[in-house]
Order: sequence, then structure tokens, then C-alpha cells
Amino acid sequence: MNDKVFSILVVDDTEMNRDLLERRLRRQGYAVFMAENGKEAIEKVKNYDFDLILLDIMMPVMDGYNTLEMLKSSDKYNHIPVIMITAINEMDSVVRCLELGAEDYLPKPFNPILLKARITASLEKKVAHDLRAEYQRNIEEHNNVLERRVREQVKEIGSAHLAAIFAMSKLAESRDTDTGSHLERIREYCRVLSEELSLVASLGSEVNDRFIENIYSASPLHDIGKVGVPDHVLQKPGKLTDDEWNAMKTHAVIGAETLRAVDAQHPGNAFIRMGIEIAEGHHEKWDGSGYPHGLAGEAIRLSARIVALGDVYDALTSKRCYKSAFSHEKATDIILSSSGSHFDPDIVRVFLRREAEFRKIRLTYQEGGG
Repeated sequence: MNDKVFSILVVDDTEMNRDLLERRLRRQGYAVFMAENGKEAIEKVKNYDFDLILLDIMMPVMDGYNTLEMLKSSDKYNHIPVIMITAINEMDSVVRCLELGAEDYLPKPFNPILLKARITASLEKKVAHDLRAEYQRNIEEHNNVLERRVREQVKEIGSAHLAAIFAMSKLAESRDTDTGSHLERIREYCRVLSEELSLVASLGSEVNDRFIENIYSASPLHDIGKVGVPDHVLQKPGKLTDDEWNAMKTHAVIGAETLRAVDAQHPGNAFIRMGIEIAEGHHEKWDGSGYPHGLAGEAIRLSARIVALGDVYDALTSKRCYKSAFSHEKATDIILSSSGSHFDPDIVRVFLRREAEFRKIRLTYQEGGG
């Protein structure tokens, strides 16, 4: 069957029978253990994993019937095959034992060929059972792992991600017919910048594949807070008054608080956390002159600094009710002149290395496109 040394428990109150079976079984390569009655057998079974039990019927203290019934009624031990040892004139007893769950019987006196054949057959069944049980355990373990992963993904993607995307989509649908193209461009700009930043040694492992994936998904949430800005301010074609400008600036805080409410219901989601950083910080400036908190330098989260450049580039190269679109070249010059004041100099440098891709994205997602 295999190279395993099978262990067999011989249960018989007659010493001569035990000795005879022990000699023959050891010659066949089995590990043999002895018990004089059913009670002793049960105690041994509790402390050792046997592959087969040879069980006499007529014994003192606890007979074979009671012992067999205890073994087969136990979920822990009922997988152990049992061969009943019986005299020729005890065939009625054999039938009873088979009904109780015994695998086979062995008549006394012991025939060596029959002994070997019936033990081999029972052990083959045990091996098959063990293989099935191991396979089932592996399947169950695999299913449990998959179930846990599915639950995690459903929680992370299905709840928080979809809730935020829904809020973003409703905002885009109701407030600005050009927002769809703007959002497509923003996430592409952020992807390009992040990929290049991943090559900057000073950032270590911060800008990894997960970061790039999250900023691509979360960057469209940057202006989600504009849902709280009045239409007459948001869509005004001329210069804003001081009060109107202050109302416009509230969108950064409104957006962050909206996403914090989502995070409170679905905590631990990296996509939502990055969305909060971006919504609240994409109008902060490297020199501290931005809003809403006047943060400066690396106090501004990296994700927000990346979106800041992408958002300004898109605003410069887009036609709006209050301005014409600037060329790619003019927008690039303005960004370069704002390095160290509005923008993180490292991000401006990677923008310059990939500015041709910005031009291509600009042309791919035209105004009014999707």
C-alpha cells in the first residue's frame, strides 16, 4: 500500500491468542499493541492513533459488543476498522457485530493466509478513508480561505468603494456636464505621475502598486465636496466675490467629511482613506499658501500633492465659462514656474519627464468625452 508502518491493536483476554497474533503480525511488518479487555482497549485508543483493531467478542470487564458499540458511536474513533475475533460456533454473534459496524471477522483458530488477506483488505479501506478525509480537509480549508477573501473583498470593494463611487457619480451627473472627461483625465494624470514617482529612491516603498491603484481610483473624488457649493457660485462666469470664494473653498472640507462618514461605516479601507487625503488636501500649496488648512511641504499628503498638479494642469488646458483653454506648452511653463511655491518640486520634475503623456491624455479625453 505504502511505506507507512501500520499500527494494530489486538484485544483478547487469552494470552496465547495475543502472543500468536503478535508474532504473526510483527513478521508481516506491523506495529502491534495489546489489550486484555474492552475497557483497556478504549483507554489505549484514546492515547494512540491505531490503523486497525482486532477485537475478541467474549471478554471480561467489557466484552467485544460493548467495545465495538462505543467505538462506532464515537465521531472520533468510528473511522478505525475493526475485525472481530470469533470462534467457529459464534456466527450469530458475527452477524450482530457486522450490524454494529465491524468491517470483517476472523475465525479461530487463525489461518495465516486468511489473517493476512483480511487485515490487508481492512487496511486498504482505512488508507482510502484517510485519503478522502485529508482531501476533504484540504477542500474545506481552501474554501474557508476563499470565503474569507471574498468577505474581505466584498467589504472593501463592494461596500466602501461602491458607496464612494456612487456619491462621486451622482455629483458628476448633477453638477457639470464636463466632469466625466475631467475625471477620466485626472486619474490618468495621477497614474502617470505615480508610476514615475515610484522610481524616486527617496520615496522608498510608499509609491507601490497598491498606491498607484488607489490613487487611480480615488483621485476622481477630489471635488466631491462641490456638491455642497451653491450653483450660483460653482457656475458663475465672472470673478468671485470674497464671500463666494470662501464658499467655494469649503468644498475641500465638505468632501473630506463626506468620505469620513463613509469610512466610519466601512473602516479600514485604503481607497477611502486616500480619497479623504485627496479631497481635503488637493488645494494645499507647497509653500503653505493654500487651503483649507494652510499646510506646507510634506505635511501635505503625497496623494494630494500629486492630484494638485494634475488638477491644475487640467484646469489650465480646459475651456471653462470664465476662460479659454491654454496650450499644453503654456500650461507646462506655468507649472514649472510654480515649482516650490504651488507644487512639490519632485512632482514637477517627474511631470516634465512624462509631459508628453499628459498631452496624449489631453487629446484622448477631449471635452465632453468619456
